[in-house]
Amino acid sequence: MLRQIEEDKHWWFATRTRAILALLDRYAGEGKQGRSVLDVGAGAGNMMHHLAHFGDAIGLEFNPKPIPVAHARGFDVRQGSATDMPFADASFDIVALLDTVEHIAEERAVFAESFRVARPGGVLVVTVPAFMWLWSQNDVINLHQRRYTVPELTEKLKAAGWQVEYCSYNFAAIFPLSAGVILLRKLLHREPQMASPHFDEDAYQVEMEPAPALLNGILEGIGKVEVALLKRMRLPVGTSIIAMARK
Repeated sequence: MLRQIEEDKHWWFATRTRAILALLDRYAGEGKQGRSVLDVGAGAGNMMHHLAHFGDAIGLEFNPKPIPVAHARGFDVRQGSATDMPFADASFDIVALLDTVEHIAEERAVFAESFRVARPGGVLVVTVPAFMWLWSQNDVINLHQRRYTVPELTEKLKAAGWQVEYCSYNFAAIFPLSAGVILLRKLLHREPQMASPHFDEDAYQVEMEPAPALLNGILEGIGKVEVALLKRMRLPVGTSIIAMARK
């Protein structure tokens, strides 16, 4: 089974993965025997080798393009809609919505379907981008529908039946720089209108902007410190949100 993919080396993905695994360790518990995991919006299986530490992982992906890549990597990813999942009630111990629901217009249906397919006592892990006022060209080229606040995400999860046990902003360290750049561009009316040079109509995903090795290492190190903080507290700001909920 594939143990590392290219995305794992990028500081943003590495930081997000550490946060997800740390919180799953706490709220879902270690060990995988007899447990099942659903990765909704699995893409090419970018997170499935990590989620497999917690149970037998199945992916669900609406877009057919990344599915052959996932299969080539050895992952069980099936085509289907997050708003009408092709699984029976109470099928999974863990459901993951990792930067997925912001792409989907019917967000409440996604939360409700995730609740339906989770077993009693099952865990949901969610990551989403934060703050609509941070909306930028990056959201446009990634086909986002919205960004969230912690209270908003908490309310929508509760409305679907979930008990929210943890919800925090993430990527707080880069928040001042990211927010400053985005707001300055808006103030100067210089928001980039060109699509990312990494976007290709024939590609299976939009790639994360690469960082020079030194900068990548520094940002990954900062990310490790931030994940240690997330284990102990909820962060007041960030460019992303991570939540844990239970059925």
